[in-house]
Amino acid sequence: MSTLVIVESPTKARTIRNYLPAGYRVEASMGHVRDLPQSASEIPAAVKGETWAQLGVNVDADFEPVYVVPKDKKKIVTQLKDALKDVDELILATDEDREGESISWHLYQLLKPKVPTKRMVFHEITQEAIKKALKNCRNIDEQLVRAQETRRILDRLVGYTLSPLLWKKIAWGLSAGRVQSVAVRLLVTRERQRRAFHEGTYWDLKASLSKEKTPFGAQLVTLAGTKIANGSDFDATTGQITAGRNVLLLNEDQAVALKERLTGKIWNVNDIEERPVTRKPSPPFTTSTLQQESNRKLRLSARDTMRVAQNLYEQGYITYMRTDSVHLSDQAIAAARSCVEKLYGQQYLSPQPRQYTTKSKGAQEAHEAIRPAGSSFRTPQETGLGGRELALYDLIWKRTVACQMADSRQTQITVQLQVEDAGFRSSGKRIDFPGYLRAYVEGSDDPEAALEDQEVILPNLKVGDHPNCTELEAVGHETQPPARYTEATLVKTLESEGIGRPSTYASIIGTIIDKGYAHLVTNALIPTFTAFAVTDLLEKHFPDIVDPSFTSKMEQTLDDIATGEAKWLPYLQKFYLGEKGLETLVKERESQIDATKARTVELENLDAKVRIGKYGPYIEVENGEGVITASIPKDLTPADLDPKQVEVLLRQKITGPDQVGRHPETGEPIYVKIGAYGPYVQLGDKTDENPKPKQASLLKGVTPETVTLEMAVGLLALPRTLGVHPATGGKIQASLGRFGPYVVHDQGKEGKDYRSLKAADNVLTISLERALELLSEPKKGRSSTNSKSKAALRELGTHPEDGETINIYDGPYGPYIKYGKTNVSIPEGQTVEDVTLAAALNLLAAKTSTGKSTRKTSKSTTSKSKSTAKSSTTAAKKKGTEG
Repeated sequence: MSTLVIVESPTKARTIRNYLPAGYRVEASMGHVRDLPQSASEIPAAVKGETWAQLGVNVDADFEPVYVVPKDKKKIVTQLKDALKDVDELILATDEDREGESISWHLYQLLKPKVPTKRMVFHEITQEAIKKALKNCRNIDEQLVRAQETRRILDRLVGYTLSPLLWKKIAWGLSAGRVQSVAVRLLVTRERQRRAFHEGTYWDLKASLSKEKTPFGAQLVTLAGTKIANGSDFDATTGQITAGRNVLLLNEDQAVALKERLTGKIWNVNDIEERPVTRKPSPPFTTSTLQQESNRKLRLSARDTMRVAQNLYEQGYITYMRTDSVHLSDQAIAAARSCVEKLYGQQYLSPQPRQYTTKSKGAQEAHEAIRPAGSSFRTPQETGLGGRELALYDLIWKRTVACQMADSRQTQITVQLQVEDAGFRSSGKRIDFPGYLRAYVEGSDDPEAALEDQEVILPNLKVGDHPNCTELEAVGHETQPPARYTEATLVKTLESEGIGRPSTYASIIGTIIDKGYAHLVTNALIPTFTAFAVTDLLEKHFPDIVDPSFTSKMEQTLDDIATGEAKWLPYLQKFYLGEKGLETLVKERESQIDATKARTVELENLDAKVRIGKYGPYIEVENGEGVITASIPKDLTPADLDPKQVEVLLRQKITGPDQVGRHPETGEPIYVKIGAYGPYVQLGDKTDENPKPKQASLLKGVTPETVTLEMAVGLLALPRTLGVHPATGGKIQASLGRFGPYVVHDQGKEGKDYRSLKAADNVLTISLERALELLSEPKKGRSSTNSKSKAALRELGTHPEDGETINIYDGPYGPYIKYGKTNVSIPEGQTVEDVTLAAALNLLAAKTSTGKSTRKTSKSTTSKSKSTAKSSTTAAKKKGTEG
């Protein structure tokens, strides 16, 4: 008897094939094989003239969806149909969540098998799990399929009804989404809070003390019995002490005077309190907590985390990575406890097995937490993994093992000290027994180092002791605005508010960045002016769509549909076609929304208007001579746009750029200007004879106000020749590039060798000796900024001609090589690991030489790559459907 098994990806197929008996053939569907039409060209001719055709959902006929097979999937469907002709049985073995159930259903509908068909589900890809799953096949869960379909239809209705309105009223290409728009509103609300924030200043004293040569620190907490003000006592909206707080606010003069008064006086230990504390380990990872911790520790985006996790799952290293559950099977608990006993000893094992309970009612994506696969856990060193896969597996392994370890026992120590009428406090922490902290410390990569960091040792003090004060300093503080969201904190907020499903957060955050609603800067998500405009419009006219509580209730209803507690059709009818339904509201409000106002962002304490234009945001003011506009630089955030910034931008437009002086050699004027990409200096005026005057960006941290003539001349003189390399005779230069300042060694035929400057180096003054020192250091890879938020699958090196990075990225049709603006698919039969820098250079050269025929060539190459795309492609194809 022969059996065809269909999974989503080639990697998963290869792994499963190892555990199936002879006679089983495993093929990959490459994710979803059918979906709603993505463009007008995909709409079937039979329905093209219908009013609802663009939606892809017949809202007049019980919301019947129109499913189509995308062009890139037609070949795959044909191959699967051919494979089905030669077998006696079909097993659909897609993932066990709603998406996986939906893929199996669509496959069944398309293939129309005439042989017996079964649905096989498993939580991990191990021999034991696959054998067990084969014996326990079931039918497709129609209720789960219906729940996924309802979710997909709802997201399509929201996105395709509101997005065209945004195109008409604000700017082409914008999008709205059921979850996406709420997430954007969270970012905008936080930025509004930062804009409304008023800074508060306070001072206190910090003491350096010692007892029997053991140093420790203390901080001023009271003066004459009154508490000293700290940051928590300030009102963020006024910058003043919150009304009703009985605290003493010290200014600099008072703090310095107090320091002088207390210097040389006798210190006395008044009170010592020791309080035992027990800390329990965190539960094993869910999708959400893995994304959060991976972002904090590994600086991986949610999208990259899910891509790497999918690879680990499909290779059989971890259990299924889309889950809301913290539950562990008995097998997993036994494996974790075995690891603890073997690696750390019996004393580090929790007395009883720990079982964790999922609190969320909607936790139905899978049946177990994310953990290492199998009945015994491979240590990270035993896996043979490398790079991000090793780092993520290590994180999952440590978290799982730690959850079965003993509690950490600590003692918190608080010492109250008095010097004259000033009260000081010193806090310490003693770790009596590390317990699970030996294996895993949340938010730190190195458990041993983290263990030391957590322990704050105080000397052996007693009440009545007189420690010696070695230093007393007055310290000034400024209150800080609310922190911007990171991917980790946004995921945490979305989950806590019940907005969306954790399995879709990666695609939602990716969409927010890709659509220009937020920039990711040093791990912070900074909303753009466009995000402000869209959020303003939706808040005023469609408040429910961006209301977290409304979206949370909607999410609960969708979960209830999956369990049969709610009916899908009445819900869709009320949401879209009801008296206050979305379609009705859009028709009513469209004529009421003034496009000029919709494109205007109103910011408090700013007389100038901010508008969204075809080429980006700009400011607009009226003076006696008419309306003046000026583009807003891309790095200027809504929270930072203040009257002073507006004045600088407008002054350049009205009176022309500031002149810092004239070039000492040519006599040409040198201007400081502000463009779309920030401030820069320019040599000479732009004329017909000189259409492209020389320009140079300012160094990081330098503002237009602080530019000197000497600095400007130096920037315009870049690249600077520093000398020659003693070993090769090759020229060494310092210059400023798209990634910042660097030095480069021209090695002739061998190409150019680049190194970025360190923070302490200055491109205008760096010496040949320092450049040689940097060039002798090993080269560090760097992802191309052209790839937006995407991280490279692999970094190959730099191009010998210009030093531009050459990396491999994950694309919609599989991995591809990227160099500048040139992309080329990896040849059929090769893996990411097979490609060398030399091979990449040959492929890029061949691509470039095709000239105008590039599109035709890439099209045929792409069709090949579709059939060999790796498992990471499946993550992209099968990503969440919420918008």
